[in-house]
Amino acid sequence: MHIGLGLPIADPSTLPEWARRAEAADFSTLGLLDRLVYDNPEPLITLAMLTGATSRIRLQTEVLIAPLRDPALLAKQVATLDVMSGGRFVLGLGVGGRDDDHEASGTDMRARGRRLDQQLGVMRRLWSGDRFSDSCGPIGPAPVTPGGPELLFGGFAPAAIDRVGRWGGGLLAAAAPSWAGNLVDLARKSWSDHGRSGSPRIVAQLNTVLGPQSLIDQARGAILDYYEFSGRAGYMADGMLTTPDQIRSAIRQFEDLGADEVMLYCYGTDPDQVDRLADAVL
Repeated sequence: MHIGLGLPIADPSTLPEWARRAEAADFSTLGLLDRLVYDNPEPLITLAMLTGATSRIRLQTEVLIAPLRDPALLAKQVATLDVMSGGRFVLGLGVGGRDDDHEASGTDMRARGRRLDQQLGVMRRLWSGDRFSDSCGPIGPAPVTPGGPELLFGGFAPAAIDRVGRWGGGLLAAAAPSWAGNLVDLARKSWSDHGRSGSPRIVAQLNTVLGPQSLIDQARGAILDYYEFSGRAGYMADGMLTTPDQIRSAIRQFEDLGADEVMLYCYGTDPDQVDRLADAVL
């Protein structure tokens, strides 16, 4: 079981320190979420910077809202990050559930799933070195990883999870262990239905905070604000794990579900959490 660290978004200037501490503590991966109409750092730019602050740890979007972006430019950005990181980049993708993000990007919320599938087709062709079109040549650089970086797909609807098998990616299960099992089963069924060999990579997420009550309160406030649009902000905040025993128990539950990695997401900004979490689970 690999344990990664989801980075807080409230203070981007501290993230190089988070990254260096996480790598020194032997966390497997750094994860970063994506939004447009929100006060968060843009994930591809941020992870490119953290590539230079680290040398071993993987870097992962969780998830990048692909339909907000142009597919050719996104393919180039992703390939560049794959090259700059020496193949350490993992591209987690989703369609986004907020109207305002799509309004600001000028994209159609109702067509976001179809757009993602179209984007994946374009990006896979470009990463393989094909021309963009008959009248337009290839778009480099060629990624270190043949055919492009590893893909993860987030989502809850069966159509979203079916991308795991259709595109040969893994599942990002952003759900509590008590109801993530259905998502994992759907991902494995998709993998089998599309004739893939082996099994898909399963990555789980847990919202965590370890520290004094003031830090717990800060993290809770950040979660309530981030999920306000969903109508489930209180549920998400109440599900945040605040003790080592809670975190270890949830990791064991995901291990029983066959997860390959668990990402511990931090909404509090104190970088000492890296060391506290490492002491608790590594």
